[in-house]
Amino acid sequence: MIIGVSGDIGSFSEEAGFIYAAKAHNVKHELRYLIDMDGVLSALDKGEIDVGIFPFVNYNSGIVWPAFAAMGKYNFMPIDDLQLNVEQCLIGLPNDEIENIKTLYSYTPAFEQCKGFINFHGYATIDWGDTAKAARDLAAGLLPANSAVVGSAQAVKSYGLKILKQGIQDLQPNITRFIVVKKII
Repeated sequence: MIIGVSGDIGSFSEEAGFIYAAKAHNVKHELRYLIDMDGVLSALDKGEIDVGIFPFVNYNSGIVWPAFAAMGKYNFMPIDDLQLNVEQCLIGLPNDEIENIKTLYSYTPAFEQCKGFINFHGYATIDWGDTAKAARDLAAGLLPANSAVVGSAQAVKSYGLKILKQGIQDLQPNITRFIVVKKII
């Protein structure tokens, strides 16, 4: 089974993909990292993946609008949904300190889940399209100095980064629902 997820390695969508694969019991699986919802649904439409997984609502920040925009373009069938407690982390390079951070890179829904923390510190935010992609690009030196990322603890492990502060989301639990879809035959 080929599972397409709307995120990069270390994303919350990757975690949802692993959860869904575990539910499939003994089915050999492969994850494809398609970064965004449109990429997932396009790959599903072309038959490049068997199922797609992406977030569609967070109980704190609300509807994940890019998901609904993508869903309006393609025919698919929902087959399952998963709930994941999303713990957002402030992620930096190994030598970074929280006091030096000025700008955060991530995905707008992640920023929406951490408004209190972001506003308290006065950080500027830049939408980077995916939390894990932002972490990967931080590790690769593609983001400016004094930058950090809002993302998962798994992204920290995946890219050799450092958690500057864990649990920066406004609410606990911070539940995001992911939809699992397949192509209509």
